[in-house]
Amino acid sequence: MYIIRCGEREYTNIQGIIFDKDGTLEDSREYWREVAIERVKSIESRIPGLEKSLRLAYGLRDGDLDPMGLMAVGSRRDNEIATAAYIIATGRDWWSSLAIAREGFEEVDRTVPPRLNPLYPDCQKVIRQLADAGFRLAILSADTTARVEEFVKDNGLGDCIAVAIGSDRGRSKPDPLLAIETCRELGISIANTLMVGDTVGDMEMARKAGAAGAIGISWRGDRIEGADVSIGNLEAIVAVAPFSGS
Repeated sequence: MYIIRCGEREYTNIQGIIFDKDGTLEDSREYWREVAIERVKSIESRIPGLEKSLRLAYGLRDGDLDPMGLMAVGSRRDNEIATAAYIIATGRDWWSSLAIAREGFEEVDRTVPPRLNPLYPDCQKVIRQLADAGFRLAILSADTTARVEEFVKDNGLGDCIAVAIGSDRGRSKPDPLLAIETCRELGISIANTLMVGDTVGDMEMARKAGAAGAIGISWRGDRIEGADVSIGNLEAIVAVAPFSGS
């Protein structure tokens, strides 16, 4: 069985690896920034006066999107609920507020359709190397399952990624059951699985689920709180054949 070496850390008895998608494999910052801006406009057209609050809530800062903000790390459901919380403060009931948030989001779905975002450098190569070494690989994302599956298909990773799951099954990160259920679909134990992600939520989920390790990745070079080790690119994750003495 291969050893996973990551910087100065080594992980043994590893059978599988769960990857986050946005910010880990896919550079989708510009896409989600555009979505955030359009969602603010859509809700503001329905409920005037919320623009400033929503921009802050979504993580829009000086024309950029906060990589640790709600839009970047939260699921669609998380964003709908947060938006509805601002709407209800204007005097509407909860169900009406949630309906308005959903209507606004659906309008943006039509005006800013999903697109193929660029992969970060060497993602395909590293994923293929790990798959060829025999590791079971999965993607677990705050995006919808349909979009995760599209990501796998569009990038030609269907023969490498065994399981692709989004946060639209009633749970969202950092719920540890998401990671445990992903491992169940992979047919392996969470105790023999690594998590690779770019947020504190990914690290917390891995820790609470009982994963073998949590690898934080930041393409900007930041340290991810709660990670066993933080890396700046996926090439830092290396499968090493164990030494066999004569």
